[in-house]
Amino acid sequence: MTGETASTHNTLQLSVRGMTCAACVARVERALSRVEGVTQAQVNFATEEAAVTLDEACSLEAREALAQSLVAAVDKAGYHAQVHRPDVAVEEVIEPWWRVWGGVIFGLVCSVPLMLPMLWGDHHFWPAWVQFALATPVQVVLGARFYKAAWAALKDRSGNMDQLVALGTTAAWGLSCWLWWQYEMTLASGPAGHVGHEGQGPALYFESAAVVITLVLLGKALEARAKRQTTAAIRALQSLRPDTVRRMGPQGEVEVAVSQVVVGDTLVVRPGERVPVDGTVSDGHSHVDESMLTGEPLPVSKRVGDRVTGGAINAEGRLLMMATAVGAQTMLAQIIQHVTQAQLAKAPIQRLVDRVSSIFVPTVLLVALLTGLGWWLSGAGGEQALLRAVAVLVIACPCALGLATPAAIMAGTGAAARAGILIKDPQALETAHQVQVVAFDKTGTLTVGRPRLVDCLSPDGGRWRSVQALEVAAWLQSGSEHPLAKAVLDAAAAVGITGTVPALRDLRAVPGHGIEASLDEASAPRAVHAGLWRLGSTRWLIDRLAPVSPQQRSPDLWMAAERHQAQGATVSWLTHQATESAAPEIVALLAFGDELKPGAQASVAALQALGVDTVLISGDNRSAARAVADQVGITQVHAEVLPADKAREVVALQHDAQGQRRVVAMVGDGLNDAPALAAADVGVAMANPHGSTDVALHVAGITLMRGDPRLVAAALDISRRTSRKIRQNLFWAFAYNVVGIPLAAIGWLNPMVAGAAMAMSSVSVLLNSLSLSRWRVD
Repeated sequence: MTGETASTHNTLQLSVRGMTCAACVARVERALSRVEGVTQAQVNFATEEAAVTLDEACSLEAREALAQSLVAAVDKAGYHAQVHRPDVAVEEVIEPWWRVWGGVIFGLVCSVPLMLPMLWGDHHFWPAWVQFALATPVQVVLGARFYKAAWAALKDRSGNMDQLVALGTTAAWGLSCWLWWQYEMTLASGPAGHVGHEGQGPALYFESAAVVITLVLLGKALEARAKRQTTAAIRALQSLRPDTVRRMGPQGEVEVAVSQVVVGDTLVVRPGERVPVDGTVSDGHSHVDESMLTGEPLPVSKRVGDRVTGGAINAEGRLLMMATAVGAQTMLAQIIQHVTQAQLAKAPIQRLVDRVSSIFVPTVLLVALLTGLGWWLSGAGGEQALLRAVAVLVIACPCALGLATPAAIMAGTGAAARAGILIKDPQALETAHQVQVVAFDKTGTLTVGRPRLVDCLSPDGGRWRSVQALEVAAWLQSGSEHPLAKAVLDAAAAVGITGTVPALRDLRAVPGHGIEASLDEASAPRAVHAGLWRLGSTRWLIDRLAPVSPQQRSPDLWMAAERHQAQGATVSWLTHQATESAAPEIVALLAFGDELKPGAQASVAALQALGVDTVLISGDNRSAARAVADQVGITQVHAEVLPADKAREVVALQHDAQGQRRVVAMVGDGLNDAPALAAADVGVAMANPHGSTDVALHVAGITLMRGDPRLVAAALDISRRTSRKIRQNLFWAFAYNVVGIPLAAIGWLNPMVAGAAMAMSSVSVLLNSLSLSRWRVD
């Protein structure tokens, strides 16, 4: 089961700049965790953001002071931080492209002239002073960022990638200066022909230092570009929020900022405009495109009373709507918040990577030292020994380790969000790919959830007529929001049953059973008897009629009920009890039919193709549940399960017949299935048009933003693909270092090649992750 994320009040989000590898992430987290009042700090290297959980007792006033303390702590650690404001777009907090690429261009201008002669082995094409003049600005100006970050890490008694780059390039640049100075001293004391290579001077390595710095900066520039692509989902969601809206007032339509809208305002949405906030249609008819929120490709018809969601696009008609949620309470704001939290949080596997990264840099430094000593002691000379050590320092890349997991999670959750699958946190993402059993609720999940009354029968020879029974049933259901209640009211209206509902006493809904109320003699209409009226399930009826079974009491209705149930209908019974001591009388049988959702069969087939077992858990009668299960291809059915008992059924599914633990996902509508969703390893809440979406956002680890059962298999598929990408990224990140460092140590890689390989390792991890953005629901 996925845990609840911290509330917005107890969480601060910071933008952190200057991190270069996973070791930097650990330093920033330590710096933030040391601040008094912080209970947890999580830093995402890929998004360059930190989520800080504050102490529950932290007041709003203390929160402001604490935010400044957090910024100061990050700055002291050698990085730059600022409190992230939800209204700032993602592009505004990412380092401007011109600042990154400006340094790369400057480095290329200086490095390319140095590098080209080296490609054909001519180390003496440029005089030493020209090489020095080209390499030194790169080393001093562009390399300053590495020196600054390396010094900050050293003061913190930790290691990072900047130390490796700074040490490696400084060693190459310093060695070149030393050799050049020796050469000049020798020229001053003797004939030039006795030094250098045929009198041309020593082989210098200025190009290695300059090219490595340029390539590292190039890799960072490519990383920044790839990071912008991985945050495309967040930016796309943010762009759905309009800045202004037309509000109806005493003087008519007035254009105001969206931030000024309050709940209850009447707003105007013209054709082609975006719905500004959540609300209900109060006038007009149109089609609304909700594809960016739900993934639904076709516009949805909206009439008076229908819900509309902020960010959707109005098509052809003019709509008046009443605002029901504004600001952070809107569905769009909650979706953005949950996607952001999912991308900021750490997957369990990332914690292992962080522990490895914390010892990575010291290990590399030790290997580089041993490499240099080994070559020097073997007689290779100080120059070659130093170059081998430099190659080891340069090729080591903790950046790829830091990006491997968060980059894949960002790309995977972004692709899922575009398809209408909202993954709440990495824990749900990582658990979903292990799911072995998927348990479905029936009504509203596999079926449309809009049942209609298909039959209303009274006993043959009885004193009640079907129309009269339907009228009483409509009275009982007049205040209910249950789908079956709506079906009763629609059927009553269709046959002309209207009018005032008589006063009902002790009206009570019994969860999982039905509804009951008493009708007094004074308020009872002439044709309807006073007494206790009940409308409910077969189980409830049997309990009330015991020891006389309904089959004995009314065999004709019982046969009709069995016939309807065999066809998948839901059966309810209307009973009347004249006095407390009298036996209940069966007044009518009501049969409700519900149709399968178009994608139900395909969803079950897709899950079974993935090797996942499917189960149906329903509160409906066994015959109706079995009929639906047979239609979609589910063999295991648990019927007549009360809402409170569904969680117990889910727990039972978590162990097979041999007692082996199984990972179970529960799919429900997010309301009456909440206990089962919480009990499952992965709760999957399916949105429906009756408003459970906002509840589902807080209950389940995964929310399907439209009621398409095929998204269940799609959610497991994107989870498996994302987990596969994480494993691939980690494999290549580790394999790169496991192979590259020994090759550099034995002298098979020079510093320039090592620098290029280092830069491309991080880029390759990002590109591999970005391939998830091409994922689509089949």
